[in-house]
Amino acid sequence: MTDIRSTADGVPVGGGSARGTTAAPALAPDAGLSDSATRPETRGIELIDDTQRHGRARDLFLIWAAPSVSILNLTIGASLILLGLEVWQAVAVIGAASLLWILPGVIAGSGPASGTAGSVVTRAMYGIFGNRLFVAVVGWFIGAVFLSLTWLASSFMGADLLRRVGLQDPVWVPIGVTVVVAAVTILVAIFGHGLILRAYPYMAAALFLIFLAVAGFIAPTVDWQYSAPAPLTGAALWSSISIGFTILASTPLSFINSPDIARYLPRSTKPSHIAAATALGGAVPFIVFTIVGVLLATGLSAAAFEAGIDVALLDLLPGWLGPVLVVGVIVNTIALNAMTAYTSSMALQAIGFRLRRIPAAIIVGVVGTALTIYLVLSSSLLEAANLMLQFLVVVSGPAMAIFVVDVLLRRYRYDGIDLFDDARGGRFWYSAGWSIPGITALLVGGIVTAVCLSTSVWEGPVAQLTGHVDLSVPVGMAVSALLYAVLLRTPLGKDGRP
Repeated sequence: MTDIRSTADGVPVGGGSARGTTAAPALAPDAGLSDSATRPETRGIELIDDTQRHGRARDLFLIWAAPSVSILNLTIGASLILLGLEVWQAVAVIGAASLLWILPGVIAGSGPASGTAGSVVTRAMYGIFGNRLFVAVVGWFIGAVFLSLTWLASSFMGADLLRRVGLQDPVWVPIGVTVVVAAVTILVAIFGHGLILRAYPYMAAALFLIFLAVAGFIAPTVDWQYSAPAPLTGAALWSSISIGFTILASTPLSFINSPDIARYLPRSTKPSHIAAATALGGAVPFIVFTIVGVLLATGLSAAAFEAGIDVALLDLLPGWLGPVLVVGVIVNTIALNAMTAYTSSMALQAIGFRLRRIPAAIIVGVVGTALTIYLVLSSSLLEAANLMLQFLVVVSGPAMAIFVVDVLLRRYRYDGIDLFDDARGGRFWYSAGWSIPGITALLVGGIVTAVCLSTSVWEGPVAQLTGHVDLSVPVGMAVSALLYAVLLRTPLGKDGRP
């Protein structure tokens, strides 16, 4: 019999039998672990008992909409025009990339099925020790990138707004904005799932109104007859389309944390409903506001691009709306980064650190703040966003492909007790704690993605041969998915086979 227990403070502890565990489910209602909007959530990766499940799949729509109504989408949309695309071509690329939102929707159902966080579910893909490496490198890399990028947007815009009222220090003003926004963000992450569930619908509604008002005021500046100065054809056109797709695809592919947000739903909730609510919540604002960014770019001069999209946008708005937009950007930043910090805190526990979730969330915040301050002082928002999002797909694309394949092969059959069994001979022990199928598919997929990638600082061999066409996302994901599915059916994957 496996000894499964948890400490009073929610820290996972080992079992006392031959088949020990690294984390212990809370198998009975516990006031310290309950999901409430009014007090900090101490529950980490512990299993959620059926008696503590609540909510409906449709609740996920607005939870995912709040972080997706983003200034980052406007910035990415504008970058498509900088790549030389016509408006209709840019809209087509946005539509194609938005289809990828179904992937975080598909994997979200593994949360209620297992009753734990996605960073524990991935033990089924990588093994007990392999998953620690995966979560430490991939999970933390993705979290750090998005923490820094979204804090970066609010730092630039907040600092510019303060500059307009006389606070012009180029170093301490953006640092101060970053620290304040980061502190509020981590506070939300500390209160956790209950506050996210309660507050995000209101945040989503407010953000929709603010960004729609911004869209209305920039509409007169849009060049509705816009045509690219030098229309692209042939390889040059496909290069711009593929690079734009890679930048856009990085957003939905990065949300391998979607099971964490859905894990409190009742076990009986249909995975198809979870997938639809998650995908639509992310995709609808993604499509709308990225297209707004495309339209915004048609009316901007080269000098405006040089100054920065964030600065140019504030210049186009009436004096009263500029501060409202900055507030909206900060609210969106808090929404996205609180979710990221929340899931990253559980990732620290899944790695094996003996930490409660709240101290783990604070550590995540400190690391993300430090990276943001570095970027604030060394780059522009557009430059940082495009480069970091392109490189993100090297890890996020293969990781998402493997997760989706595993979910589909297992048909959402994840046993939480098995996932926490880290003893030799446990179901997901595989080969000395490592899943050869998962690790191999991740590494090979990452290498294939990198050699197909085309950025301003790295041009993979395949991208060079194809005339700078970036095939990193489709090829890297296809290789990872196929290799994982095949290897899982061999003796290498027999222990944890679906």
